[in-house]
Amino acid sequence: MTGTTVPPQTWLGPVGLSVVVPAYHEEERLGPTLEALRRHLDLHLGTAPGDWEVVVVDDGSTDGTAAVAEAAAVGEPRIRLIRSDRNRGKGSALRLGVLASAGQRVLLTDADLATPVEDLEHLEKALAQGPDIQAAIGSRAHPDSRIERRQSRPRELLGRAGNGLVRAVAVPGIRDTQCGFKLFDGDRARAAFAASRLDGWGVDVEILQYFRKQGWAVAEVPVRWSHQEGSKVRPLDYLRVLGELARLNAGALAVAALYLLGALFLYRHRWADLQGTYLADSGQDQNQWEWFFAVTAENVSQLRNPLFTLYQGMPDGVNLMGNTVMLGLSVPLTPLTLLAGPEITLMLVFTLGMAGTAWAWYRLIRRRLAAGRWAAAVGGAFAAFAPPMVSHANAHPNFVVLFMIPVIIDRALRLCEGRRVVRDGVLLGLFSAYQVFLGEEPFLLAAMAMLIFAGAYAAFDRERARAAWKPLAKGLGIAAAVSVPLVAFPLYWQFFGPQSYHSVLHGDGAGNSPRALVEYASQSFFGDRETAERLSLNPTEQNAFFGWPLLALAAAVVVWLWRHTAVRALAVTCAAAALLSLGPRIRIPHTETVIPGPWRLLAHQPLFESVIEGRVAMVCAPVLGMLLALALDRIRRLRTREQRVLGGLAVAAALIPVLPVPLEVRDREPVPVFIAEGLWKPYVKEGEALVPVPLPDPAAADALHWQVAADFGFRLAGGYFNGPWGPERIGIYGATPRHLSNLLRDIRYGAEPPEITPEWQAQARADLEYWKAGAVVLPFQDRGLELRDTLTRLLGRAPVKEADVWVWRVGD
Repeated sequence: MTGTTVPPQTWLGPVGLSVVVPAYHEEERLGPTLEALRRHLDLHLGTAPGDWEVVVVDDGSTDGTAAVAEAAAVGEPRIRLIRSDRNRGKGSALRLGVLASAGQRVLLTDADLATPVEDLEHLEKALAQGPDIQAAIGSRAHPDSRIERRQSRPRELLGRAGNGLVRAVAVPGIRDTQCGFKLFDGDRARAAFAASRLDGWGVDVEILQYFRKQGWAVAEVPVRWSHQEGSKVRPLDYLRVLGELARLNAGALAVAALYLLGALFLYRHRWADLQGTYLADSGQDQNQWEWFFAVTAENVSQLRNPLFTLYQGMPDGVNLMGNTVMLGLSVPLTPLTLLAGPEITLMLVFTLGMAGTAWAWYRLIRRRLAAGRWAAAVGGAFAAFAPPMVSHANAHPNFVVLFMIPVIIDRALRLCEGRRVVRDGVLLGLFSAYQVFLGEEPFLLAAMAMLIFAGAYAAFDRERARAAWKPLAKGLGIAAAVSVPLVAFPLYWQFFGPQSYHSVLHGDGAGNSPRALVEYASQSFFGDRETAERLSLNPTEQNAFFGWPLLALAAAVVVWLWRHTAVRALAVTCAAAALLSLGPRIRIPHTETVIPGPWRLLAHQPLFESVIEGRVAMVCAPVLGMLLALALDRIRRLRTREQRVLGGLAVAAALIPVLPVPLEVRDREPVPVFIAEGLWKPYVKEGEALVPVPLPDPAAADALHWQVAADFGFRLAGGYFNGPWGPERIGIYGATPRHLSNLLRDIRYGAEPPEITPEWQAQARADLEYWKAGAVVLPFQDRGLELRDTLTRLLGRAPVKEADVWVWRVGD
């Protein structure tokens, strides 16, 4: 309160309502406003000294504002004046007034009474609705509000746009943040303003954010509002609000910027040349994922079913819902894909998705574990950039774009508090439905981890579990009622629609070796590629590799902080996930001993039968991130500098070996000129398929990139996707193989061509008819001569050379 003058007052005792009026150059309007307030408050609250008070804060006016307030106070001791020595802004004035107030309730109103004081009755009714409601704010944007005098049309449109931007950035869910007519519980108002730091218009948003963080409910109430000439609020003030909020959240913005820089560093080689490079360790997944985004954009732009396509796997097509097309992103990003291409879309999803996931974990750690900003920042960074996440960052955006998982966890924890069960249950249902369209397998693993954590926490703290289970159960029921209708048809299509399948076969060895938990990944600073690849399915499935120093540190942290229930539950969750990730049979390193693993209990259960069990270890990444955040937060509060230094060195020694290095790239295979320049068009008619040689499959899917480059002008036989095989519809990778596709694949990779008999020729014709082939295309490649001669004998005629391919027209 430096530079503020508060005149001595006679103590009035407890006050029912305090009205705080910020005033700057309000000489003309303040007098009538104070008289209107006095009349209404006397009539509706009473005339006793403790019924009400009005606190006018003169924010450094140079006109007669203070004199008007002093004159009003002469005849009414319940009107008080506080003077600031200079103009600091609305936030400063409100803070001075609220902290000087004594009311059980505090009303904020502007000096122009744009909302008449008679509408106080509506705010009081809203505040009295229940113990959870701690603030009632006037909302001009409420559908039941009445605008009696409007601003000019341009000013109104600018104001709406500015308010919408502020709401979206700072307090989503609240229609009007800047209306000056607000009623608060007095003690909570004083706590909020005491914690506030903004002096300008942004204080309104800052206070609402504070209430939301504390879990204090805010009701929006319809009011009457009339534009007053001489209003101090300008549409551009909303930009100033955003600027103030940016300064207020500078630390958090710095954390977000560091996460974005980290993601850009990881993909820096790819961003350097989006068209000419290919992620070296992605196998064929980069081709597949670019195709997923591109085919979704094609379906949406042509108003086709986004759950199915015939562009691959002719003639049966592909069940897109049964593949990881991430409709939650690929559909809304359709304009970007159509405008800039799927290469840019995929890289933005990878880059922004990893940064956003780290930010979401950071926010969860800050909110739920009460860790300091930079401790939480380290925890969030590890959760998103841990070795298994970086491994999947080569190829699987559905396993690294996980920003909804922390949001879902936080909403489930809100349900346990039992404050707003219906609202939180509805939101949990919406969030869960959206996550289904981002990635079902990571959602399943997250749900399993949450169940383990909840069971462990309940075992360690039964009293809190008893208090939480009823609202949690009710909220989960509401969430199911909301989410099931939203996902019912897409999931029906996935499991029972065209080209649906079940039980994707991954083969033996999909579980982690125990050594994989303590070694380093290929993309880690201390990583050894040969060792990592020997202990994993492939470079994109290095699902553990946390390194022994980090696991040793985590064990020490658990022992150190064991008295905290959350730490115990996190330890159980991490240990259980690591054990499950070892698979149904666990081989003891350096021995021939094999023991049964707990995953065998889940391996053949619905949903779990398609999970690669080694991926369960990915659950450990956010758990270890949380333990790191708790450790760092505790280390910074150690008594001596020596202890803090030793603790920091221990964390550094555990993290430095697993720091990620940039993902490697290679030159991308060029699209054949035959495709790029449209020379294919005379050979493939509408409804026919192009048959590349060899046919595209999970080992070689460059033809998917050709199809994208040709703007989906043709369909493809073969492909890289998940689809059914056999009468039991077992899930496999790629189209169901046929004799001709197997023959061409074998020759391409070294097999000697067989003797071509009439039976082989008849089989080739049958396979081509099955694929509805229009043309067979053989690009120049290794063993191209053997492939060309074999096809010439099979088809009974020589091919045509077109640019850089050989072509056989085989359609009708």
